[in-house]
Amino acid sequence: MEIGDKIPRYIGRDQNGNPVDSDTLEGALIIYFYPKDNTPGCTAEACSLRDGMDELAAKGYTIVGISKDSVASHLKFADKYQLPFLLLSDEDTSVNQAFGVWQKKKMAGREYMGTVRTTFITDSDHKIVHIIKKVDTKNAAAQILTI
Repeated sequence: MEIGDKIPRYIGRDQNGNPVDSDTLEGALIIYFYPKDNTPGCTAEACSLRDGMDELAAKGYTIVGISKDSVASHLKFADKYQLPFLLLSDEDTSVNQAFGVWQKKKMAGREYMGTVRTTFITDSDHKIVHIIKKVDTKNAAAQILTI
């Protein structure tokens, strides 16, 4: 997906297993794709967004995190770190693929398919207005607030 594109209606299942239709989400969206629950970078990013949520909400943003982790994993992750926003499960990677973040990655000399950490910012009509490809995990909220 690129700037100007409207995001898909179906964007995953929430931490309670319910399908989420983007048309039911109000306001501008912060949709952040991350590789895995309970890993250092992903935890830092989630906690930064949690800690900056009041400032982000004051600017009209709704936060949505998406990874290929299971609904059960998201529920534990959200509970452990008191994350007050939606975490969506995309186990079949269809949403990752629709956004173009399911890509070939390299680590320790091996290639594999995985989620490339990316944040999409939409307007209130859910059209993409900004894409952050180099996410500062420890300062994710501040990075968004400077846009």
